[in-house]
Amino acid sequence: MTFTVLIPARLASVRLPNKPLADIAGVPMVVRVAQQAQRSGAQRVVVAGDSFEIVAACRAHGIESVLTRTDHPSGSDRLAEACDLLNLPDDSIVVNVQGDEPLMEPQLVTDVAHLLARRPQAAMSTAAHMLASVAEFHNPNVVKVVLDAQHMALYFSRAPIAYPRDTPDQLPSPAPLRHIGIYAYRVSFLRLFPTLAQAPLERTESLEQLRALWHGYRIAVHITQHAPGPGVDTPDDLERVRRLLGD
Repeated sequence: MTFTVLIPARLASVRLPNKPLADIAGVPMVVRVAQQAQRSGAQRVVVAGDSFEIVAACRAHGIESVLTRTDHPSGSDRLAEACDLLNLPDDSIVVNVQGDEPLMEPQLVTDVAHLLARRPQAAMSTAAHMLASVAEFHNPNVVKVVLDAQHMALYFSRAPIAYPRDTPDQLPSPAPLRHIGIYAYRVSFLRLFPTLAQAPLERTESLEQLRALWHGYRIAVHITQHAPGPGVDTPDDLERVRRLLGD
């Protein structure tokens, strides 16, 4: 099978201005992300940026990029525009890798794409790993997911789910699953998604993927044995990643 990786990149960031261009060992962060994604076996890796600076930085390092609008309310809207700019067919598969994930494992990108290809009943696929910490289980910044018997998502939440009623201070067994923010889409659904009305649950939890479930679309979930490397949201995150990558 073939798939395309799209990497949305937005220059404006409240906590870390010009984040996609942040230097990591002499290479802009978004370029690092694209280089990792190229190791996944993707037929094509494209950065969807919202500024000429991002596009220029990518092209200077041999990374394909497209310039998208600056007014998109979400990354999925940006990806839908990129699909049109690239003339991707409706039946193709796109993997959304966030532009602030320079430590994303290429194998995880591959696994999420292949899962969607095997699940024709799903519009999307994503990933999760088992939690080992009670503190993370109760942390609202750690998004949890519960699955059905076919490993399709039933619900995503910032709350501790499934909640162990009789032992609230312990992890339930089997261990709860932490959602990993990587998605594969069928292009036809990615074009449809921005036109769907926001779901009440999506607004409550501030989780965009709940819109798909609310409207009746299925999300297949790949369970990986390893947590992904840390993403970059703050200057402290950036310094940690720089140290890991030898800057």
